[in-house]
Amino acid sequence: MENDKEIISDLKDLVGIINDGKEGYESAAEATDNPELKALFAKYSAQRSVYAQELKSHIATHGGESTNEEGGVLGALHRTWIDIKQALSSKEDAAILGAIVTGEKAALEKYDSALEDYVEHADHIELLRKQRTGITEALSAIESHQILE
Repeated sequence: MENDKEIISDLKDLVGIINDGKEGYESAAEATDNPELKALFAKYSAQRSVYAQELKSHIATHGGESTNEEGGVLGALHRTWIDIKQALSSKEDAAILGAIVTGEKAALEKYDSALEDYVEHADHIELLRKQRTGITEALSAIESHQILE
């Protein structure tokens, strides 16, 4: 039972950072005038919405629930997405892309931390790996646009 509490806590932390990413991408899509970036940001926002639902399903499996539809409250780690909001006010795509890179790297750190505890997360390790891969691919796509700026 104690094990389930820790697993639920870890998964809720991931839901929080995933929702931060979703919100960040939504805001970025609204801020840019570049149609290609709008589409890319919308794609990753939708992806994060799916990830959050998948994580919530695993939280339920362990006897917990997550009604979190917004970003997390974990302090500095999650607040990296605030950088996006600051970049959005400038409406400069380069600043928006840079802020997203920061947020994605924070998300990867959170996933890496959860994946280190293979035993605790054994029943959903493949899900975490799949989602981490998706975040890595998003980061690569964002970084490739950053280079083009």
